[in-house]
Amino acid sequence: MNVVRRLPRPQTLRARLTFGLVVLLAVSCAAVGIAAVVGVNGFLTQRLDQQLSEVGTRLPASLEHKGPVPSDHDGDEYGDTRRQATDTFGARLVDGRVTNKALIRSDDVAADLNVDLTATDEQRLAAVPVDGRAHTVELSALDDYRVVASPGKDGDVLIVGLPLEPMQATVHRLELVAAIVFGLALAVTGVAGALWVRWSLRPLSRVAATATRVSELPLASGEVVLPPRAPESDPRSEVGRVAGAFNRMLGHVEDALTKRHASEERLRRFAADASHELRTPVASVRGHAELALLHPGPVPPEVTRALERIAAESSRMGEMVDEMLLLARLDAGRPLERRPVDLTRLVLDAVTDARATGPGHRWTLELPEEPVTVTGDAHRLQQVLANLLANARLHTPVGTEVAVSLETDGTTASLKVHDDGPGVPEEIRPGVFERFTRADHRRHADASGGGAGLGLSIVAAVVEAHGGSVGLESRLGATTFTVRLPAGDVSNA
Repeated sequence: MNVVRRLPRPQTLRARLTFGLVVLLAVSCAAVGIAAVVGVNGFLTQRLDQQLSEVGTRLPASLEHKGPVPSDHDGDEYGDTRRQATDTFGARLVDGRVTNKALIRSDDVAADLNVDLTATDEQRLAAVPVDGRAHTVELSALDDYRVVASPGKDGDVLIVGLPLEPMQATVHRLELVAAIVFGLALAVTGVAGALWVRWSLRPLSRVAATATRVSELPLASGEVVLPPRAPESDPRSEVGRVAGAFNRMLGHVEDALTKRHASEERLRRFAADASHELRTPVASVRGHAELALLHPGPVPPEVTRALERIAAESSRMGEMVDEMLLLARLDAGRPLERRPVDLTRLVLDAVTDARATGPGHRWTLELPEEPVTVTGDAHRLQQVLANLLANARLHTPVGTEVAVSLETDGTTASLKVHDDGPGVPEEIRPGVFERFTRADHRRHADASGGGAGLGLSIVAAVVEAHGGSVGLESRLGATTFTVRLPAGDVSNA
């Protein structure tokens, strides 16, 4: 199978403009060259035909009879060479056959009667129309000739011809000169055109450079300082209008980012202030409910149940307030503790607590032989482990196997929490680490409890604050959360 390879196309606008300029010039040069060659060839052919008309049939007419030789020639041979140019050819045809032929080799020498013509040459001469007009004939012995056939006095045909070689040599020289001149013109124009196009598109290149710098900015997070605007050129030009429109767009983007950042800051302060202010009344409600439950006197069962629910919900609300306050602090960039943390010990303790909390699940643990140490906040990392294990426990049915593994390659510690439950619903997987993300239904029908959808968002925020990452892979019967943290102690951090 033959594969047709296409020529590479110019990719950049500068290359395309330069290529188009050179192609247009090449087409123009080719048109001028062809027109010049055709014109010169026609002019020289016309001159040759005129020369044939001036020559007449003197040479072939002298071949008709062996009559008296002109006075300016000695001897009795055929061929009148007076006023005949070198390489003039003459022939006499009778009944389509060449009976006599002659060729003038030089001005001062009698015509050469021993001209070798092949049968094909004679056929071509016989085929020349007897109309007194010039025609081109290719003679194998003499090359291309321009010939005229005229009727003789004895019913024969007289043919006189002049060679085309001088005229063809002139045309070929013209073609060579035109090719050299036009080639040099194309080369010079290509270089000059490339420099001109590059200079003309310099403002557009600056716009592209500015756009590239903007595309590399983290526009989705925090306050962003946009780079300096692209320099604007003449607004009447296309490039100037593009630069102006681009700068106006950057201004709108910067205003939108500034307003968004201010709005996020207000929301962040509100969440932090609200969470902080709610901690006291929630704790007070919980304390009063617990105090009422300790009353020694008789309390109706309905009141006792109500007080227990008040205490439980206030405790749940207190945990939610603490989670919101933690997220607000992480959003504000509050620094975490930076101390060596034995991640192996944290994982072991977290799995032990999960076994006590969820005895209906099958918990397995795989740890490396050597302790894995990371740098960070031990309390927050313990919260990450607790949230991941609680998520596996709350959203899978009893009897589900939850496998926890920890490994390290010396630079990165990888913690995986895998369960063989029903999996995370596909519609919420893209935003599973976003705040207040909750499935429309639990991963199993009998799950109870649950929070406000902040657990996994806290996991993502704490892990990112430690310079790590968290990911999810889920399908029916296999869900894996993977946490990666930089390994090493404070001296290596």
